[in-house]
Amino acid sequence: MPGSTLNLTLLTSQEITNLKWFLWRTGSPSPSPILLQAGTRVSLTSSRGRVLLSIVNTTYKWAGDYICCFEAQGFRWELHQMVKVSLRATDVAQLPDQLSISCASSPGFQLSCCIPSEHLGYTASWSPGEDSEASSFNTSDSQCFVLAVRRCPAADTTYTCDLQSPGLSPLRVPVSVTIIQGGDTTCPEDSSAGAWNVTKAGHVAQAPCPGNKTGTVKRTCRPDGVWGPIHSSCTDTGLLALLYRARLLRAGQGWPDEEVPQILAQLPDQVVVVTSPSDLLALVNTIKVLAKIVASARIQLNGSALEALLKTTDKVLDMDASSLWTTARAQISAVGSNLLLAVETLARSLCPQDHPFSFGLPNVQLQTQLLRPTPPSDYRVSFSTQPMLQAHIPKHSLAPLGHNGTNVSVTSLMLRKLDHFLPSNYGQGLGDSLYATPGLVLAISIMAGGQVFNKGEVIMDFGDTNGTPHCVFWDHNLFQGKGGWSDAGCQVQAASASPTTHCICRHLTAFSILMSRHTVPKNTLLELLGQVGLGASIVALLVCLGVYRLVWRFVVQSKVAYLRHAALLNVVLCLLAADTCFLGASLLPPGPHSPLCLATAFLCHFLYLATFFWMLAQALMLAHQLLFVFHQLSKHRVLSLMVFLGYLCPMGFAGVTLGLYLPRGQYLGEGACWLDRKGGVFYTFVGPVLAIMGVNGLVLAMAVLKLLRPSLSEGPQVEKRQALLGVIKALLILTPIFGLTWVLGLATLLEEVSIVPHYLFTALNTSQGVFILLFGCLMDRKVQEALRKRFCRSQPPNSTISLNLPLVSRGKVGSVCMRVTVAGSKVPRISAAQAGGQVRMYKWIQPHQKESWQ
Repeated sequence: MPGSTLNLTLLTSQEITNLKWFLWRTGSPSPSPILLQAGTRVSLTSSRGRVLLSIVNTTYKWAGDYICCFEAQGFRWELHQMVKVSLRATDVAQLPDQLSISCASSPGFQLSCCIPSEHLGYTASWSPGEDSEASSFNTSDSQCFVLAVRRCPAADTTYTCDLQSPGLSPLRVPVSVTIIQGGDTTCPEDSSAGAWNVTKAGHVAQAPCPGNKTGTVKRTCRPDGVWGPIHSSCTDTGLLALLYRARLLRAGQGWPDEEVPQILAQLPDQVVVVTSPSDLLALVNTIKVLAKIVASARIQLNGSALEALLKTTDKVLDMDASSLWTTARAQISAVGSNLLLAVETLARSLCPQDHPFSFGLPNVQLQTQLLRPTPPSDYRVSFSTQPMLQAHIPKHSLAPLGHNGTNVSVTSLMLRKLDHFLPSNYGQGLGDSLYATPGLVLAISIMAGGQVFNKGEVIMDFGDTNGTPHCVFWDHNLFQGKGGWSDAGCQVQAASASPTTHCICRHLTAFSILMSRHTVPKNTLLELLGQVGLGASIVALLVCLGVYRLVWRFVVQSKVAYLRHAALLNVVLCLLAADTCFLGASLLPPGPHSPLCLATAFLCHFLYLATFFWMLAQALMLAHQLLFVFHQLSKHRVLSLMVFLGYLCPMGFAGVTLGLYLPRGQYLGEGACWLDRKGGVFYTFVGPVLAIMGVNGLVLAMAVLKLLRPSLSEGPQVEKRQALLGVIKALLILTPIFGLTWVLGLATLLEEVSIVPHYLFTALNTSQGVFILLFGCLMDRKVQEALRKRFCRSQPPNSTISLNLPLVSRGKVGSVCMRVTVAGSKVPRISAAQAGGQVRMYKWIQPHQKESWQ
């Protein structure tokens, strides 16, 4: 039965030698039997008087004459056993496997089922067979049984291809035929992208592969009667033959030492026929299977076999990325990772007599060196790339390998473009962001005594790079075997004598560097602008604190003014502390392992958030004063709520962010004591800031409309109105400026943004203290009056007093308005009379004291 385990047992009572198993496959063109040895399906076990050959998951490829050859009692013996294996349904290719047809346009149709040529002993019959004719024909690799139906059936019908062979179980392969009735939704005939007949909605149309290819082309008719995309599984017959040969070789059929170099030698000629993603996958899978055979059987390859592999790899890396690689990766995401591991495995399997070996092509360069039992001082290698790629292994990493007289060989392989075909998977510590790679992958491996040696220090120089690079290696075990970049065991070390960056890794595998796609190249002018702006911001905030120290008791005489200036004072304190921390963070060693760097990043996150939450508190206080005129809260109650909003809410945001992203290694940015700008952690800062700016904008719009058209009952008093206008003016200027700043901050995260937004963002962001000093403090009228009173005592300003006084004349009540301008400290006694009325004014005793009028 197919899929079952085949066991052949040899029982002997005598000692036997030179035991070998062979298989002469049914229908095989090979002139000699195939050697059977241990593989993924074949196992050979022997005990006293008993030898067992076991083959698991058998298919028709394992049917044939099994031969057991051995020597005993001075004679050579051969024992034969014929084994038959039935075909499986997956071994039969029916075209089509389903069909929808319109009897009006196509009164007849044709069905076929094809079996491998190894099983020519099968016969076929079709049912139902009315109004039809059966025939058969042979191709180079299959035998096909055809049913030509001359008259379309009246209803949906399932046709069956019945396959029978003596001594084997019969096999029934169904083909469903759906008849399109009047009123059914259909996809129209389409000859623009092949010959696609009218097909019923919800069904899949099929077509044969063109030329020397195997498989089918399918196209789905959607429920709305619109054709879907074309999906092709057509693969070149020659590529499939090499893949099947390699798989059988790994399973246990054949001579690996001879056949692996033979298959490798044929690959360069087969690359030219790769025209579809299926062809590319078949080629990569063939190389992958050969690498596994070489690794498990410890086969040593000669130089010509290795050259054939490198030529094939060079052409594969030059294939069109959009039409071949993108679709192939969509089907098997790890295809690039599989190619890397396979080429790396095969490249280090060069036989010792062919060392040293050097071979170079545009996309592949290989250099090997046999160090003999006594390694030299250092191993150094360089590749002719732009910029030059260099690497060396220190002597202390090679010294432990030369003991016991074992040969030590080092293989260095450079692959260009392959990093672009690897999945965008990043291990812990690299975050969720997208990175760019330089287009180079360097694979270094050491063989000592036939064993792969993975431990050792290697120092690499990938040339000058923009931004802050990550030294990484490709870990094939990450992401459930799909592979991913990891920085474990690797670190960046700045070179002392050149602008390049050295990568030091303490293990051997495939290396590269990652650079953030959002990284701005290092710009001295931009860094200087940021430092000068932060310095100016800190000075402006200190000046603001000094101004408040001078005028505080003069500007907080009402509740609204007190709450407004208390909020602004906390904004100044938070922003001053945040700017100081941010400026000092550049002096600390970056990285998650630095407690000071981590604490500084957390404080900056909290303090900058607190700055904006205090602005939100100021805006909400303004809204409360305007909307709830007759339900005012006490000053201490409002201040407590503002402290809660201004400090506890940002503390919660910052604490939750730290707890979520620090364990994932995504909290700190690269090379700085600040949030990672490439991951989601940065949006926990920008998101609340932009939300606060949006709320402030809505409050400002409401406040302006409210003060422009106040009602008689809800209009604020003159003094309170002036205080509220001060809040509105400050927020009206600061909110758009701060909002624009962080809109530009988000723009700098875009992948291909120009340098202009970076300059604008840096200038605005580092000048926030200056804006607060100018528009939040110095432009306030009360602050200006208090400063004039404090510094201009000798020349007090003139005071204009407007009086609206009652007047009684001949029983009628009227009024008279008098305006008196007073210059100096004393106010003279004034009297006035009009139409019998009288006004008296007692003198103003001292300036700034309460006046009394009668």
